[in-house]
Parts: sequence; C-alpha cells; structure tokens
Amino acid sequence: MRPRSSPCMHSNLLLLLIIISASLAIVKSEKKFYIVYFGDRPENTEAAVRTHQNILSKCVVDGEESLVYSYTKNFNALAAKLSEDEAQKLSEMEEVVSVFPNRYHKLHTTKSWDFIGLPQTARRHLKQESNITVGLLDTGITPQSASFADNGLGPPPAKWKGTCGRFANFSGCNNKLIGARYFKLDGNPDPNDILSPADMEGHGTHTASTAAGNIVQNASLFGLAKGAARGAVPSARIAMYKVCWVRSGCSDMDILAAFDAAIDDGVDIISISIGGISPNYTEDSISIGAFHAMKKGIITVASAGNDGPTQISVVNHAPWIFTVGASGIDRAFRSKVVLGNGQTLEGVGVSTFDPKQQNPLVSGADVAKTAEDKENSRFCIENSLDPSKVNGKLVYCKLQMWGSDSVVKGLGGIGTIVESVEFLDAAQIFMTPGTMVNDTVGDTINRYIHSTKTPSAVIHRSEEVKVPAPFVASFSSRGPNPMTKHILKPDIVAPGIDILASYTPLKSLTGLKGDTQFSKFTLMSGTSMACPHVSGVAAYIKSFHPHWSPAAIRSAIMTTATQMSRRVNNDGEFAYGAGQVKPRRALSPGLVYDMDDLSYIQFLCHEGYSGKSIGAIADTKSINCSSLLPGLGSDALNYPSMQLTLKETNEPTVGVFRRRVTNVGPPQSVYNATIKAPQGVEITVRPTSLVFSRALQERSFKVVVKAKSMDSKEMVSGSLIWRSPRHIVRSPIVIYQP
Repeated sequence: MRPRSSPCMHSNLLLLLIIISASLAIVKSEKKFYIVYFGDRPENTEAAVRTHQNILSKCVVDGEESLVYSYTKNFNALAAKLSEDEAQKLSEMEEVVSVFPNRYHKLHTTKSWDFIGLPQTARRHLKQESNITVGLLDTGITPQSASFADNGLGPPPAKWKGTCGRFANFSGCNNKLIGARYFKLDGNPDPNDILSPADMEGHGTHTASTAAGNIVQNASLFGLAKGAARGAVPSARIAMYKVCWVRSGCSDMDILAAFDAAIDDGVDIISISIGGISPNYTEDSISIGAFHAMKKGIITVASAGNDGPTQISVVNHAPWIFTVGASGIDRAFRSKVVLGNGQTLEGVGVSTFDPKQQNPLVSGADVAKTAEDKENSRFCIENSLDPSKVNGKLVYCKLQMWGSDSVVKGLGGIGTIVESVEFLDAAQIFMTPGTMVNDTVGDTINRYIHSTKTPSAVIHRSEEVKVPAPFVASFSSRGPNPMTKHILKPDIVAPGIDILASYTPLKSLTGLKGDTQFSKFTLMSGTSMACPHVSGVAAYIKSFHPHWSPAAIRSAIMTTATQMSRRVNNDGEFAYGAGQVKPRRALSPGLVYDMDDLSYIQFLCHEGYSGKSIGAIADTKSINCSSLLPGLGSDALNYPSMQLTLKETNEPTVGVFRRRVTNVGPPQSVYNATIKAPQGVEITVRPTSLVFSRALQERSFKVVVKAKSMDSKEMVSGSLIWRSPRHIVRSPIVIYQP
C-alpha cells in the first residue's frame, strides 16, 4: 500500500520551489559587467557613443546609466552593467557581434605563452619532454641565467652526442644546457666578441629562454612586464650553436657547420632566427642545412624576416622550412609626455626612469653646432649638436638611426622625444627618459616648442596598456614567396613584439655608449622572437608525438591555427600565413599533410631545378628528374596551404591541387568538406567526404581553383575546411595576380 503524502510535504515543496524561483530571478536580474562588441569600425567617436546609447536603450532599463565605457578609437565596442537577461537580449540583436562577461584576472605570467593558449597548467608528458633537445643557431647563450638552471633534471638524453667546454666568460653546461659550441671558421677575430659560446649580444639568450627556458618567477624589466618568464617546454634540453658575431654577422660556412653539428649531436628541433640570403633553395645555407635536418626527422623553424610591410620580403621560404612571422599580443608599453602648457601626449617605448619635474625642451633642429650641421642636428646625429644648448634639456629629434638618446646623454642632455614616420608597434628601450611619437604628435610638440619662450616637458615612466590583438607586426616580412609562385609563405605567425625573456650581463640594455642599464631580463621585438615560440610549440607537440615527421608537426600547427582578420591585417595570408599559432589545439589536429624528402625532390624537379643542383642538396651527384614519378598537381607538393598565381591572360587560370591526409585522430572518423571561396573564384573539392576506418590511414582528394585575372598585386583568399565532430582541419587558399 502506497503511503499517503503529508500536506506539510506539499506545502514545504511549494515553498522550496518559490524560493528557488525567486533566487533564480534575483540571479538573472543581478547586474554584472559585460562587453558588447559590434565589429564595424566607427566613423567617429560621437556617432559611436550615440549608437551605443541607442542600442542599450532598446534592451536595457536605464540604458544611459548602464553604459560604462565606449571603445571607439580602434574597435567598436562598449562596456556596460547588465543583467543576464539584458545581456542575452543584446546578443540577439543584428548589430551585435558578441556579448561576453567581464572577468577579473590575477597577476599574469609573461604574456606571450598565455596569450596563445599555453598556460603553465597545460597538459604535459614531462618524461618525454625531458628527452627533447632544442638546438639554436644564434649569438650564444648565458649559462648562469636562471632560465638555464638544471634543478631537478636528470642526465642528458641517451641519444645525445654533443659537446660542451669551458671558455672565456662561459661557466660550462649542465643538465639543462647540454651543449654549447661556437663556429668562427673565417679565423678573423671580432673585436666586439669573444671566441666562446658566451652571448655578447643577448639575442641567443633571449631566443633560447623563449623556446625552452625554465619557469622563472617574478621576472621583469625593472618592474615592467612582471610575471613568470618561461619557455614552451621548460623540461626540455637546450643546445646552443654560436654562429653570429657582433661585428661580422653570421656566415654561411658557420651556419652549415652548425647545422651539421646539431644534426649529428642529436637535436630534435632546430630554431634559427637568422635571415636567408639567396632565394635559390639549393644555394642558401639555411635551406640546405634545413633539408639535411628534415631528412633526419628534425624540423627547422626559421624567422620570416623584419623587412615588412614591404611585399615579397619574406626569407627562409623553402617548403621544408617552417617560416614564422611576428604578431602582437594584447600588451603594449606607452609613456605620457606632459608639455609645459599642460597638454598630455602619448608615445611608444620603454623608459624606466620616473622624473618628477618639467625640464627645458628644445628641438634638435634649433641647437645645431653650426649652420652646416642643421640638416643632421634635427636627427640628433653625433657631432651635430651644440653641447651648451643641449645640456640639461630634453631634445626633440626626428628618427634617422637609433641612438639619439646616447648622443643627447653624452652632451649632458636629460632625455629625448623621437619622432618616427614608421608605424609604432614595437617599444624601443631608452637609456634616458625617452619615448617615440608619430609625426602627428611630433608636429604638435614642434609647434609648442616654437610657441613659447620657455618650452618644457616631462616624460613619465612607461606603463603597460592593453591593446586589441592579435595583429601582424608592421616589421614582419610579407609574401608572396619570391622564389616559387606555388608555396604560400610565411606559414604561421607567433608573438614577436615586446617579448620578455632572459638577457646577457655582458651588454647594456641598449648597447649604446653611456648606457648603464643592465638586467637579467629584457624586452625584444622581431620575427627572431616569434621563431622560438613556434620552435617551442614544435617541441611541445613532439613530446606527445615523438615519431611525427617535421611535415606532420608543421601541418598540425598550421591547420589548427587561429584564423586572423584581414580587416586588421591588410596583407592577409601574405602577412600571417595560416594564422596565429594555437599550441594545445595542435596536439590533436585530426588529420595531417605528411611528406618525406622524396616529396621535396619531386617539387624541385617540378620547379625546374637541374638534376645537378638538386643533387647538391639531396646528397647525391645528380637527380634524374625524368626517372622519378612527377609530383602531383599544380604545386607538386602535399602542402597544408594552397596558392594559385594567376596568368596574365583573358582566359581563367585553373589550379589543380592534389592532397593526401593521414588520420592521426580517432580510428573511425568521417570528415566533411566546407569550401569558402572569395567572390569571383570557383573552388571545388572531390570527394567531399573522407571516411577513415583505422589510425594512420591515408585518404586523397583534389581541389580545383578557377579564377579570372585581377588587378596587378591583388590577392584574395578562401579556405578548405575538413570537419569532423571532434576536429577542424583548415587550409588557406590564396589567389594572387602578380
């Protein structure tokens, strides 16, 4: 017999439901901070603010009071205090792109790794990670840095055959820094360097710690960018091959010797932040060294160059090299300049000084030593300024070359304001109070100087500010590929602006005469800084997939990259390749585009290289291209991206790209194709589905791209996405008219 329910039970249950409903209503009506993003850039500030207020008034009670802030300078968004229901209503509006809650963060680590999604808490295979060795060809290393201490690390991997000794200013290796050598084969001493793996420049120390440095807590540059400095693989080993010298640079023969040694020593990754010289793949030392490394299963990651935003400036573009451009993170360094009339301006740079009072301000053009020096004095070039007119003053200079702060300080000056017409996205470190301004701000300063008898100013200590990101650095070299019209370069971008990492004690922060600033860590910018980020990510992936080929590792990183916006980066894929590196996503790419050395030989045959020249790179006297099976498709290569270069004809150009993917995801998987084609371009794929029944199974497909001629130098892009319930495998498709 079922027991009778008590009336009290019903009343208690009803009361409970009422309480829960009331609580839910309170939670939904509770106001929190949200950010509402609109996407389209505003025409002007006033119009944007009015639009923001109007949109809020449609969905929000007391809309004007709810508005906290309107973002109108660089992007179109607002911050508002909203209830959950109000936020939901806003997100459903046609004008709104996204609505997301404001979050409060704790103090951060050094930003770049967290920004691209590789926090300290990321999953790791520590035992395998400690068997990975990252080899760097660079300016040397600082063994005493905390980034290279061997706390808790066992002996080097069993396969390691490298060497290390004691040299001048070099204390030797340990179980973290397991190899260090130098190469100076021309025998000419460098007066500013020493025959030792010791780093006199700071560049190699910086790149090595970025790729695989230990976790160092409370790292900063005199309090700026404070956090935990670390590499992608803190448990991995490091080997340094010093090939670059302060005065003489990096010679081909030293580079090839270092490649040879590194391959033999047993490195797993080669990271080289050095510019290529020859566009010919069979004559360039980096290309040749990287080809040999690839044959031994070693991936070479190289910087794309710092000659952007000029087109066709990308270097290290051989298809067996992983070519990395530089992007910006959401942190920048700004300094406020307060003029004597009270006007506050903003400059870019790192100035760790904090003057409290105004100082007299002069223009370099007005304090020339002689009338003949006036042309040079506006640039504050050495020996062009009158010491008596500079002493005790701030000097406003136009940029011609770095070092005006050294010149001014040497004459007793207080500091410098430098005007640059270049885009300011990287912060220059100053040895005196200083900052860099654009020409608009420069004109304002110049007008002020000549509007009063006693002009003055103060440059305050630099501060960290948050900026929209990611974006491609202005200096990062651009495509199209200068050697082959078939391969898109760069491949990927990674953080390369204002990166904090370890530094050498053997050089001041600027390296300029009179600089007394020294630090264990410093900020550097360049594709040189982006490169070791990707080298570290490659090592991270290899620690989970030790048997993956260099092509498979590159494919995993490219096809899982975060797609970037062409609205922010005008050069599109010629600036960012497949997009911004996303390390943890690359661990499980689903499918990879794999290749071996024969694939690259077929490519070189297709490109028209002679059998003899190919033989030089392939370790044989000659290659008989006619005896080889030809590479398939328009590019003859199983590359993760596709580029069609249009012919100058009235007829459409047709490109056929034949690809093969390997299943590295779940054994039983089905991937369906999604094509995104730009207007006026036809892109088809056959088949449209790929069915896998086992791991490592291969499937082939064909992509046909058809496009009519466009304006000269025009580029448009689309993509092919293979999608399964668990994976998205994206390949950019670029169409370019030379």
